[in-house]
Amino acid sequence: HGSKHLMPEKGLSSQQCNTTVEMATANGVNVYHYLTYLLEKLPDDSMSDNELDQLAPWNEKVKAEIERRAENSNQ
Repeated sequence: HGSKHLMPEKGLSSQQCNTTVEMATANGVNVYHYLTYLLEKLPDDSMSDNELDQLAPWNEKVKAEIERRAENSNQ
């Protein structure tokens, strides 16, 4: 699946960062809260494709979590 971009081998390149931001935006996910979420989960190369897919911005659970965080930050 297309989630391997979430897993930098030697740091996050600007291209990987731009792709992550673009994917979050395209999926209607708050970019700030999504990036914070990813930093908390710290994806790495030991994660399976399925585990990485669970962090993708098109995952409905991720979308719900990011929406919850965005709503809570607006209170």
